[in-house]
This record gives sequence, structure tokens and C-alpha cells, in this order.
Amino acid sequence: METAISKTEFRNAMARVCAPVNVVTTNGPAGRGGFTATAMCSVTDDPPSLLVCMNRNSTQCGLFIDNRRFCVNVLSHDHTELAGHFAGATKDMATRYAAADWVEMQSGSLAVKDAIVSLDCELAEARLLGTHHILIGRVVGIRSRSDGNALLYFDRNYVHVPTQLGSFGG
Repeated sequence: METAISKTEFRNAMARVCAPVNVVTTNGPAGRGGFTATAMCSVTDDPPSLLVCMNRNSTQCGLFIDNRRFCVNVLSHDHTELAGHFAGATKDMATRYAAADWVEMQSGSLAVKDAIVSLDCELAEARLLGTHHILIGRVVGIRSRSDGNALLYFDRNYVHVPTQLGSFGG
């Protein structure tokens, strides 16, 4: 027998899941945009691809779908303020972009110059499911740095990981 789960119950449960903080950007014929997301993960390595979720009510959905490209920038613990700007604390896109240094990627999307890693993507597919668009991107370029600690989001707060935690089985 199925039990109905409320939106609040589900959101509260998901708040207890730790996730990396990403600024997702697009730049192309439809314009420049960007938002903060924690809903990002790899899909497959053949071909290299990932997905990111974007609220369908965002005024930027059209930009991302029309540009058919985006860049996922995994933020470091130094980027808390930048994450806030792109999460909506700053409405003006030019002001959001002025808060960081950028590098243009192969697709034309912009990468945060000092991100932990930036994954440049061509939009392979966009699906609407409930309240969100699932953007699946084929990775066409990668920039990364070997230092820094990831900025994480847990329990509705940014969390700074102070040191490398090690690896499993390695």
C-alpha cells in the first residue's frame, strides 16, 4: 500500500542530504544567465554527461534551453557570497557576474575562474518533471584545480569542509 508523502516532508528529508554547491551558467544567442544549484550529478561516462535541475518557474529557463549550452561550476568554500548572488540574493545578472572572475569555455558559456571544477556542456536533452526541468548535458570541456575544499549545502545552510576527508577503498 502506497503512502502519500507531503511536499514539506519530502523537502525536509532532502534538506538532510549533503550536496555540492554549483553555479550553473549559460551564454549564447538567447543571452547570459546563471543560477545556484545543488541538484547536479553525473549520468554516464560514455559519453561523459551530467544532469542539473532547474525550477520551471525560473525566468531563465528559456535562456538555458534556447542557448543549448551550460557550464556547471563546482564552488569552493571561498564562494559562499557568489553562491548567494546566483541563488537570487542579487536579481541583476550583470551584478551577479561582476562578483567573480570568469573564463570563456569552448561552448561560449562562462566558467568561474577559480572553481573546484567547471564542466562545459552542450544540452543533450531537457525534460520537464513536476516543478523542475532536468537538463542533461554532454560534457565538452573541463577545467579543474588541484586545491581547495568544496562548498556544500546541508540542513538549509552552506557548510565548509575544512580538510580532505580521504577516500573509500583507496
